[in-house]
Amino acid sequence: MAGEDHTDDNELLIALRHPLRRQILRAMAEQDPISPRQISDELRQPLSNVSYHVRVLADCGAVTLVDTAPVRGSMQHFYSPAIEEPWALAVLGLSENDGDVAGGEDEDPAA
Repeated sequence: MAGEDHTDDNELLIALRHPLRRQILRAMAEQDPISPRQISDELRQPLSNVSYHVRVLADCGAVTLVDTAPVRGSMQHFYSPAIEEPWALAVLGLSENDGDVAGGEDEDPAA
C-alpha cells in the first residue's frame, strides 16, 4: 500500500467534522434516496443550509446523485450515501461494530 493516495479519506474526514453533515448522512441511511428538502424537513434546518452541506458531501464523494424529479418548476435532486470506509461508518454510528474504532478517545494511550 506504499504510495497509496489518501486524499479521498482526508476530504471525507474533513467533511465528517461538521455535525450537520453527520446528521444528514444518518438521515440518508434511514431513507434512501432522499432529497435535501426532505432532509431539511426532517432535521428542521433551513433548506439552503442543508443543500450547501449536501453539495459538500457530494463533492467529496460521500453521497451520490441518484435521481431527479420536476417539482413546481424546478428540479428536486435525490441522493444516496456512498460511504463504504469502515472508519467513516463507525464515526456515523452506522457500522455493525460501532465504537470499535482504533485510536478512539476511550483508548489508553499507554497500552
